[in-house]
Amino acid sequence: MEKGEPSWWSDAIQYFQNDDIMAECIETYGKDGLKGRGDLFYTIVRSIIGQQISVIAAESIWNRFETMVGQVTPGHVLQFSKEEIASCGITRPKSGYILGLANDSEELLNFPYATSTELEIRKHLIRFKGVGPWTAEMVMIFALLLPDVYSPKDIGLVNAIKRLFPGVESMDQAEEVAKRWTPYRTMACWYLWRTLDPIPVEY
Repeated sequence: MEKGEPSWWSDAIQYFQNDDIMAECIETYGKDGLKGRGDLFYTIVRSIIGQQISVIAAESIWNRFETMVGQVTPGHVLQFSKEEIASCGITRPKSGYILGLANDSEELLNFPYATSTELEIRKHLIRFKGVGPWTAEMVMIFALLLPDVYSPKDIGLVNAIKRLFPGVESMDQAEEVAKRWTPYRTMACWYLWRTLDPIPVEY
């Protein structure tokens, strides 16, 4: 699994010089952006913690969880009870999902991600309890570093597009606008989130 800056990142920077919105975002926030950890389990757990809460809240809860667990591996997670995980500020359902993923980590991780299509990866991931389309998209962006992923129901992305394109009123319209950034919608997502949050989104 790729680590560090995605192999396609510099090509995408070059590609977006002709897009007024993205060119301005790159100038404002810099050319350094998405970095892969090469750790799918870490990313999927962090994504579950971040479901439906703000970036700031997710960061705070994650820091407490990581302090308690140490290195976020299936073996380390399984040393704690649902109650102990919930004590970090994680809801009880999410705590159960995290333990379930740790239990099923062999099946989760032993999958041909590098040679599978986005659809195949999505189908594989959403088989696990607690992993829906949004979480699968975060994994494809932050762990697998696929270049052209857009998360149509991510409220942050929708709100960022609405701010940049005042005529946009719905998720469907935002998704239509995002097509302009193909084949590098992953980079577009990263910069759209940057327009909203004081810290870069990280999963």
